[in-house]
Formats: sequence, C-alpha cells, structure tokens
Amino acid sequence: MRDRNAPLTPADIASLDWDKMNGLLPAVVQDRASGRVLMLGYMNEEALRATLDSGLVTFFSRSKQRLWQKGEKSGNRLHLHAVHGDCDNDSLIVFADPDGPTCHTGTISCFGDVSPEVAGWLAHLSAIVRQRASSDDPGSYTRELLAQGSARIAQKVGEEGVEVALAAVTRDADGCAEEVADLLYHLAVLMEMKGFGWLDVIDRLKARHSTASNSTAAS
Repeated sequence: MRDRNAPLTPADIASLDWDKMNGLLPAVVQDRASGRVLMLGYMNEEALRATLDSGLVTFFSRSKQRLWQKGEKSGNRLHLHAVHGDCDNDSLIVFADPDGPTCHTGTISCFGDVSPEVAGWLAHLSAIVRQRASSDDPGSYTRELLAQGSARIAQKVGEEGVEVALAAVTRDADGCAEEVADLLYHLAVLMEMKGFGWLDVIDRLKARHSTASNSTAAS
C-alpha cells in the first residue's frame, strides 16, 4: 500500500484511480509557504508525469484538450515541491512555490486575495508543545520548561532573541534560520503558558496592516 505521507513518484502514477473520472484527477494547488489554496486544475497521467519530471506544475486543459503548464504564457509558474494522493487515490494535492499571481485575473489565488486564517506549520508546533506539556515524560524539555514558570521561559525567549541578533552579524543564512527556529519554539512555549496562539498574533498583524493601508489610502 502506498504511503500517503510520502510524496508521489513516477512509480506511483499507475496506482492512482484514473478510471473514476475518465482519466483525470482533480489537483488542488496549495502555496507551500502560506498554506493558501491557489487553484484547482485537472491532471491526466501524462500531466502528472510532466509535473514530476520537470518540477513545474502541469495540467491537462479540458478546454484545449492538451497539456498546459501553469504560467506558460504569463511566466507565473508553479514550482513543484511535492504531490500527494488522497486516501481513495482519486484526487491530488500539490504543494508549490508560485512565481507570481496564480489567477489569470491577477489575484494571488483563483479564489481571491483573502488571506487564509491559518498559522501554517507553526500551529502544528504549538500542538506539539501542548501535547508535551501534558505528557508524563520526565525527560521532556518542554514539560520541564513550563514547570519552571514564566520567569524561566521569559529568560529563554530573551536569550534566544539575543542569539538571533548575534547570528545576524556573525553567521550565514542557515545559521540565522537555526537561531530563529530556536526562538520560535520558545515563543510557542511562552504562548502555551499564557494561553494564546499564533492566530491571535496574526490577528494583531493583520489589524496593523489594515490600519497602515487605510492611512496610506487616506493620505
């Protein structure tokens, strides 16, 4: 049985249920970074193979009756990260990095420019922190940190913030990313202790952005 947690490879193409929709499978494209749903297209076996081989998301156009590489005219291509099949092997989800607006109307997504109400993988990080906080594992660093209280967690957030600042002037991009990851983890622990989450932070950022945009428009 195919592992649905593993991306599809050319060897998996034949295992999909191509007969259910006369040789086509619906393919939802999701922005790998933001989690935003960008579009829905259809793939036949040839389109899926072309996507996997080229690294550029390719569909079967039902109106043109041919393969169609997204962005072939506009240049707004979708760079493939991974394709996964669903539990029934009759639909696909494509994680991609877009070059620009996906929709032909100029919007980021074919479903408009409304921002998704999600915090991406950071929400999963918070779920891990919450799970470990309630575990009885004596070796859990998360559990130990929460047990030490707010002063210790605040100290760690401060230390990791300093590490990020130091990395900015002494380390390369990978080193900076490593330190930022440490900071985000400790922020997730702080949020667990205080009882708020990434969506609360995103709401504040969106409100500030909206205020700034309105002020600019008014001026």
